[in-house]
Amino acid sequence: MSGFVAPLRDVRFALEHIAGLDHVLGLEPFRHAERDVVGSLLEECARFVQDLVAPLNRVGDIEGSTLEDGHVATPPGFQEAYKSYVNAGWGTIGAPARWGGAGMPRILGVAVEELFTSGCLSFSTGPLLTASAITAIAAHGTDDQRDLYLPRMITGEWSATMNLTEPHAGSDVGALDTRAHPAGDGTYRLTGTKIFITYGDHDMAANVIHLVLARIPGSQPGTKGISMFIVPKFLPDVAGEPGERNDVKVVSLEHKLGIKATPTCVMVYGEDRGGAIGYILGDTDQGMRNMFTMMNTARISVGIQGMAVAERAYQQAATYARERRQGRAVGATEAMSPIIDHPDVRRMLMTMRSYTEAMRSLIYRTAMHQDLSRGAPDEDQRRRHSKCLALLTPIVKSWCTEIGTDVASIGIQVHGGMGYIEETGAAQHWRDARITPIYEGTNGIQAIDLVMRKLPMDGGRFVESYIRSLRPSVAALRQVEWYEAADSLEAALSRLEDATGRLLAESDRPNRVLAGASPYCLMFGGVTAGAMMAESGAAAIAAGDRHKQATCRFYLEQLLPLSTALHGAVTGGEGVLFDIGAADL
Repeated sequence: MSGFVAPLRDVRFALEHIAGLDHVLGLEPFRHAERDVVGSLLEECARFVQDLVAPLNRVGDIEGSTLEDGHVATPPGFQEAYKSYVNAGWGTIGAPARWGGAGMPRILGVAVEELFTSGCLSFSTGPLLTASAITAIAAHGTDDQRDLYLPRMITGEWSATMNLTEPHAGSDVGALDTRAHPAGDGTYRLTGTKIFITYGDHDMAANVIHLVLARIPGSQPGTKGISMFIVPKFLPDVAGEPGERNDVKVVSLEHKLGIKATPTCVMVYGEDRGGAIGYILGDTDQGMRNMFTMMNTARISVGIQGMAVAERAYQQAATYARERRQGRAVGATEAMSPIIDHPDVRRMLMTMRSYTEAMRSLIYRTAMHQDLSRGAPDEDQRRRHSKCLALLTPIVKSWCTEIGTDVASIGIQVHGGMGYIEETGAAQHWRDARITPIYEGTNGIQAIDLVMRKLPMDGGRFVESYIRSLRPSVAALRQVEWYEAADSLEAALSRLEDATGRLLAESDRPNRVLAGASPYCLMFGGVTAGAMMAESGAAAIAAGDRHKQATCRFYLEQLLPLSTALHGAVTGGEGVLFDIGAADL
């Protein structure tokens, strides 16, 4: 019931028709990546995940990670799978070639990441944070720091974490209290407590490199006075090998709703020897800049998590629906039909599958923008793709995690009462997915970022031009005579344009804009994914892919109107939200 089959057909379709695989491979930074190699790599990744990673999902949920005598132990099989992951070089796929990476395009990295995440979300969260830390050190580290840490982190020999949150400083990062005291030798001594640290300690890598936000005494208050520090679990010796244990430890593991195999740690710095030794990353007081370098990478990855868990939930629900027999379907000759033959169950499965394909399309198109922001031959093109990436990052994170959680919930419903029983494994997908709208910046924070930072880009002109760039998809639908789908997409784009214009016109009334931020973010995601599904539908017709045609039409005709309907929530304003006083709400 819980087996996983890598959806290579759907992945290849998204790479070719949404992410522009051939075009990306022709760009200067990626010409070493031959198309045949890409195909072989995906097939090998599928085998690896199905054989070694996917079986960890259930045992990881049942056993969880444990803490004993200050050491974290991952569930059975995790160490062995991670060793195989390192030996096979999966962590090197998208990493810079200068430090031992394969330098593959982001679109391929996303495909690999999707398969690993569908296989086992708890396993994949460790490499996710390491990849984000690699991005930060590559962008902001000194040459010595890059040469020491990046080769080992890229292979996965060393892992990494992101240390932001404190008991009283969550979304308000500027309230953090962790201190970094100059030691007089160019290093710092860190003291403080961090919570919710993913893979803060474990038994799979030889060293754990913590990237820690802390405040140097005398720095400015708030976020302007925050710096970032590299704090290794084991201090590297002169040969670059793990040496003396640093003054940092795990004091407890959080007991969570889901991703139970992921060790989510409470970390204490400087309790035993006066301070954990840290090395500043980048400039003083530039911790927030460094953090966003990490965070933007991680937010796309969390969007991938929403989609990847949805894929696995869909596969399990579809298998169950084919096997479970209840009632006689209309026109059936047998007394009891497979429940997949009943229209309501079929609707649930089509909803799950169509949403999953729509999420995949949005994510892969965003990855394409990331590759083109690096490799497009013209500076103006690179700048535009960078803006597209910035715009879509909060949308990918929020829309894909909200929809992914909904899809996992529908998967429980397909199972009926058995979905509510833990033994079937259906509930695990929802429990695991439920963290994704919360961590790496809650979806409310993503919505605020969208309306307060991304929407005003170029005075709002960029977002308006981006929406206009989606309109050719309507004409493509009319050309293939999908008139109902075309009408749905045209209406959705018009409502999105109207909502965008209204928010821009209210820019001097921040509460009114913020009141519509979350529904606007979801509306933007659903409509943009609709344009991608229109492209997919046209490509599916050309390829004779009837299955893909069906899911695209279902999304455009029956799911997209749900996004369009958010217009009223976007433009309704803040008045009714504050009609009831805080004490009475």
